[in-house]
Amino acid sequence: DVVSRIMGQQLSDTWGQQVVVENRVGAGGTIGTSAAVKATPDGYTLMAIFDTSTAAPYLYKINYDLLQDLIPISMVARSPMLLVTNANFPAKTLPSLLQYAKDKPSTINFVTVGPGSPARLMLELLKNSTGINVTVVPYKGGGPAMVDLISGQVDAMFAALPTVAPHIKAGRLRVLAVTSGKRSNLVPGVPAMSETIPGFDTEAWVGIMGPAKIPPEVVAQINTDVAKVLNSTEIKNKFFENGLEPSYANPEDFERWIRKETARWAKVIREQNVTLD
Repeated sequence: DVVSRIMGQQLSDTWGQQVVVENRVGAGGTIGTSAAVKATPDGYTLMAIFDTSTAAPYLYKINYDLLQDLIPISMVARSPMLLVTNANFPAKTLPSLLQYAKDKPSTINFVTVGPGSPARLMLELLKNSTGINVTVVPYKGGGPAMVDLISGQVDAMFAALPTVAPHIKAGRLRVLAVTSGKRSNLVPGVPAMSETIPGFDTEAWVGIMGPAKIPPEVVAQINTDVAKVLNSTEIKNKFFENGLEPSYANPEDFERWIRKETARWAKVIREQNVTLD
């Protein structure tokens, strides 16, 4: 929502007409995606696709094919998640957390906020990559989860930077690592997960897609306009304030990214037996 509204304002100025952001929430983004698939393919209805969209086909019953019924237009933004613990948790680094989990299997209580959420998928990727056993504690919303994490009722979670930044600054939470493949300027000095777990590289992200039959010249023009907007100082500053980094990609590269993410989460969901229950 944040990315859509920031981009919508800037693209309204670029195109000389109002960009309206319409939220279609529910079922891991599949409700909004279904609406975009059915839209007239004239370039006037676009969809903000996000990270969980590539996992949705393996968790929900859907009536569309992401790359047959929609066309990639551009990547827009990326943001690493943070692995955080409550301030009193004994492990103060990622290596020590992994060792703690191996020494005391299933004793670490890991928060998740939905089966298809980044917090859950990244936890399953962590388990898949390291073989550790932890106790998954599902919450219906981020608010209650954060209250219990801060109070020490639960131990750890993957969370978005804007959500946890004030609590880290206040000393209520401790950040152990960022999920991106390398350290991020958004959180200087924080190690990357890949420094301990080679190959661990995943981020929250947002891109733009549209109905599959949008004319190629329209796709090209939208991509060009998005690239110009993302290169502006104003966008970079607004994204940074919200824990985001501009991340442009042309349609071909964005399609490759979607295919890679889809294959990755299909493997994790299958091997870890992730379900909606």
